Amino acid sequence: MITLKNVTLRRGAKVLLDSTSVTLNPGEKVGLVGRNGAGKSSLFALLNGNLHEDAGEYYIPTQWRMGQVSQDMPETDQSATDFVIEGDTQLLAAREEVTASEATEDYDRMAHAYMALHDAGEHDAASRAQALILGLGFKTSELANPVNSFSGGWRMRLQLARALMCPSDLLLLDEPTNHLDLDALVWLEAWLKKYEGTMVVISHDREFLDAVTNVTLHIDAGKLVRYGGNYSKFEDMRAEQMELQQNAFSKQQDKIAHLQKFIARFKAKASKAKQAQSRVKALDRMEKIAPLLSEADFTFEFKEPANLPNPMLSMSGVSFGYPPPDDAPDGTPHTVIVRNVSKSVLAGQRIGILGANGQGKSTLVKTVARDLQAIGGEITEGKGLNIGYFAQQELDVLRPADTPLEHMIRLVKELTALGKIAGQATREQDLRSFLGTFNFGGDMVKQAVGSMSGGEKARLVLCMIVWQRPNLLLLDEPTNHLDLATREALSMALNEFEGTVMLVSHDRALLRAVCDEFWMVSRGGVEPFDGDLDDYQRYLLDEAKRQREEAKEAAKTPVKPMVVAVASKPKAKGDTSPKAKKELQDVEARMAVLNTEGAALESRLSTNPNPSEIAEIGRSLNAVNDELAQLEDRWLDLSNRLETA
Repeated sequence: MITLKNVTLRRGAKVLLDSTSVTLNPGEKVGLVGRNGAGKSSLFALLNGNLHEDAGEYYIPTQWRMGQVSQDMPETDQSATDFVIEGDTQLLAAREEVTASEATEDYDRMAHAYMALHDAGEHDAASRAQALILGLGFKTSELANPVNSFSGGWRMRLQLARALMCPSDLLLLDEPTNHLDLDALVWLEAWLKKYEGTMVVISHDREFLDAVTNVTLHIDAGKLVRYGGNYSKFEDMRAEQMELQQNAFSKQQDKIAHLQKFIARFKAKASKAKQAQSRVKALDRMEKIAPLLSEADFTFEFKEPANLPNPMLSMSGVSFGYPPPDDAPDGTPHTVIVRNVSKSVLAGQRIGILGANGQGKSTLVKTVARDLQAIGGEITEGKGLNIGYFAQQELDVLRPADTPLEHMIRLVKELTALGKIAGQATREQDLRSFLGTFNFGGDMVKQAVGSMSGGEKARLVLCMIVWQRPNLLLLDEPTNHLDLATREALSMALNEFEGTVMLVSHDRALLRAVCDEFWMVSRGGVEPFDGDLDDYQRYLLDEAKRQREEAKEAAKTPVKPMVVAVASKPKAKGDTSPKAKKELQDVEARMAVLNTEGAALESRLSTNPNPSEIAEIGRSLNAVNDELAQLEDRWLDLSNRLETA
């Protein structure tokens, strides 16, 4: 178990944990919660050994293996599959021992090395890694892509997959859902429910915490307070505790006032002096109950839109997608993702946009937001349509060197030039006051945005959107960097908003609270989704299961960069000659033979042969895997060329 006894933890001069104690038992799934800056990440640093306690005692079993998501952005040309496989430190150590043992003539050592490699799961490492990658939203065609070919958010998903690949007794997850779509989030929940070790997770997603945790650890005023139950149960118990504390404080204040009144009245009278003195002593001995200092609430509201066109917009036979890259040859067609959509968006609608990863949710929203041109069909906007758009990459467009006030001043100038100022106050003092309603007060209005947290940046983007008085809100994953209090404030503000909302989010609590209808983006189209979010989760789990089964079939051989075993001259792009098709058939036949040979060798290993035989089997198995890996590369190349043609 993990034990903290009278632990004090400081960051600089600030005391984060003050002589606090708690015990976490093996196998518990712990949600770590508390306001921003309370010390959640610092407690993680204590757990993983990057920080040490300033006082008290901290104990964690020395034999426990730890898994956690690296916060570094990976820069490597390794394939996605190989990168994730290397998260299995036990397997890596076994591979290194095999290599080292083969450099000697110590057959006993080789035998043990090959058995350890087999026990570490070498035979199914690729399929295990690819199941994680696919579960987190990647496509089958991306399994062999270099890590550095992906964007930052997708690389962080690979870091998460790498952490899950690592065999561990303690798993530390700090905001693991930030870069995930709803389909990947549902898959992750299902995976974590089956995790057998101890887990500590920091998250601002209440439904995620409810699904995967059974203990809540609250950092409050420098103390660690343990609650049995998930986040919702913690909220109920804490609310009850706060009410009891407030009642006890009020009763004690009444008693103190009564004693002080008696003392003040009779302390000068000789006949009552003794009684007065005894009450002074009683007052001094009384253990004072602290007043309830609740965390400051954050609230905001959307101003009433200047007008409400109805319909907001109409789509007739619209196709959504992307234009060809700038360096593409002339005549390169557009990439169409969603086609032939005919729908109207009405005033006051609350639409949640659902769909598995890659189906076109963000493409649909970007096109409505005018960031992309429709590829076909016609979008007709209502007169006076004023769009407020929160994009997934919205934080990236903030200028790091500029302050919140400078962002607001620039926004005013841009909208004034476009004639889109709808009666908002534009003086600098007015802008300062408006920023203050989003907790940008005092010196923060002149703090460089680049030095702010992700949550503060997201709050600034919301502030800029609210100031524009939109009548149509397009929100694409707006909660990625928001804490629980700000998410709750956003939910309340959206419910009171008089305009129209179109929302893409993996935050199910927000979707449930805000949306009263859903659109499903799937298989190149957009249709109403008649079920609720629970129905949609079941659909996503079934879809993830189908993809995993497909991946297992496609990944029966490991994907590893090895010396080419089959020398073939590459065919020209789009080669459909009989010779290419014949070579593809030959490769498939040879792969089938090698798969049979590999299975036979693994079967021989399980019969506990003598050391010299184990070494011989291991070398043969390596040779088979090497050739299989290269044949698979050749098979993929031939298949892609034929498919392109």
